[in-house]
Amino acid sequence: MQDVGAAAAASLNDNTGGRTTSLSCRGLWKIFGHGAEELLRHKPHPDLEALTAAGLIGAVRDVSIEVTAGEIFVIMGLSGSGKSTLVRCLSRLVEATAGEVIFEGRDLLRAGEKELIEIRRHKMGMVFQHFALLPHLCVLDNVAFPLSVQGVGRAEREKRALEVIELVGLRGREGHFPRQLSGGQQQRVGIARSLAVRPQIWFLDEPFSALDPLIRREMQDELLRLQGVLHKTVVFITHDFHEAIRLADRIAIMKDGAIVQIGTPEELVLHPATDYVAEFTRDVERARAISARSIMKPVKSAGAQSPKVPAKAKLASFAGDIVGSAQPFAVVEEDGKILGEIWSEQVIEILAGRERSL
Repeated sequence: MQDVGAAAAASLNDNTGGRTTSLSCRGLWKIFGHGAEELLRHKPHPDLEALTAAGLIGAVRDVSIEVTAGEIFVIMGLSGSGKSTLVRCLSRLVEATAGEVIFEGRDLLRAGEKELIEIRRHKMGMVFQHFALLPHLCVLDNVAFPLSVQGVGRAEREKRALEVIELVGLRGREGHFPRQLSGGQQQRVGIARSLAVRPQIWFLDEPFSALDPLIRREMQDELLRLQGVLHKTVVFITHDFHEAIRLADRIAIMKDGAIVQIGTPEELVLHPATDYVAEFTRDVERARAISARSIMKPVKSAGAQSPKVPAKAKLASFAGDIVGSAQPFAVVEEDGKILGEIWSEQVIEILAGRERSL
């Protein structure tokens, strides 16, 4: 994986102008079938039985979420749970039946067609499972394509396309065509294309599920690397809980169109709200879900010379180093600030299945 060019990263971030972005939805419904709006008028909160009795399908049922600026918010569930329909309602690729979708203080469900097109073109990036690259265009032209739709001049769009091509590690392949690339490289082109517009919010709908396991993990690493540079607001869809806990700041689990629990990976693993969530998390290695931040204690002994572990690091990534150590590890923020400390005894308790220290 090549290092990110500082100039490219700075240029991509300059567009934010210090603004924060967030997305929320309130009481969002997507019901398929004739008479859905009328049913909601007479019965604002129908259950599954009422929907079935009316011959309707509740793909998204009364969903309310808040996505904070700069976080990776993962929506997950089994096939048919409504996660992909939800993300399409959030971007209004699918028209919701009722509710609100608030982006930058504006309800997108009430935006006119022209305004919505402008928001999608300039403020939203989207990556889907199928790469949808244009086979007759080279990498450079595929990445620059959304900028040409915006009407950006050729010199400027090629400059910006080259920036994101470098950012995703494809420099030197600008002239290649999709058929000349591997699956992982094609997905990188899709990611670069979505970043070329410098989006304020980034929707990714199962972008890695069609890839081989090794390439999939590489792309997860790539997403985390890019997020560390760009700090985008990300809504990520997956059915794979291991992928979710690896990527997410918070996770929303869906079942039958409804959200059953929202929380950090640690919260979902250690405190499942329902049997359904417990079943989802049953086979997860807790060391892969629990972060250093969640188990650290106040600083008493750790200092500048202590071994250090990032606050977001999962226990599995440093357990082998700390077990047996006679000194604590310092838990540090990205800027190096010490937040707390971890002792080997805490790690051993968790690995042994005892969680009192949490």
